[in-house]
Amino acid sequence: MKTLGIIPARYASSRLPGKPLLEIEGVSMIQRVFNQAMQVKSIDLVVVATDDQRIYDHVESFGGHVLMTDPNHQSGTDRCGEVLKLLNQKGNTFDLVVNIQGDEPFINPLQIESLIQFFNNTPNAQIASQYKCIDAEKAQDVNRVKVVTSSAGKALYFSRSMIPFDKREQQNTQYKQHIGLYGFRSSVLLDICMLSPSKLEQLESLEQLRWLENGYSIYMEETTYQSIGIDTKADMDEAQNFLKD
Repeated sequence: MKTLGIIPARYASSRLPGKPLLEIEGVSMIQRVFNQAMQVKSIDLVVVATDDQRIYDHVESFGGHVLMTDPNHQSGTDRCGEVLKLLNQKGNTFDLVVNIQGDEPFINPLQIESLIQFFNNTPNAQIASQYKCIDAEKAQDVNRVKVVTSSAGKALYFSRSMIPFDKREQQNTQYKQHIGLYGFRSSVLLDICMLSPSKLEQLESLEQLRWLENGYSIYMEETTYQSIGIDTKADMDEAQNFLKD
């Protein structure tokens, strides 16, 4: 199974502008993510997808593969779809695409490898992602996206709210935090990039709800890995401390 790893990276972050170029111990965030992705043996090609010349030039400077994409994309998924189309036009075809978050500089290569192997073991999987079990206190955080799953391991719903709601307060409810690493069959990725935003997606500000509303299945794999996502200055400080520990 030929696999493409794509790292979407845009400059205009509202909370931390220019964050792909911010340095952690002298190495930019985007280079750290790229280096981690390059360690995944099952990935045939790693590409940074950006909309900014500064990021483009920087990736080229450290020898990374980078493609310029439309600045009007509303999500990293759309950016991945454009990269897949560009490569297809050049005769480079892939069976699977993995969307690797560009703001997780310490993502574990084994986590990415596990998601790819999930597709090998689940031939009917269209889309797959991961979750990590968390306690009730963490589940109350609206910045942690929660997911509930079926007995078959498919996502039923994603929410920023605390789901499932423990009406009886039994204290042993299992909460699953969504980890934003996605794998797509290539044909499915191209199809979902043609979908219009949905009502639930707009309510929760979660693009994966668009896919569910349109009948696509999202398999959820449990992981024990969870890297540090960088969204704020405080996250940057945590990342610096992570390297010092």
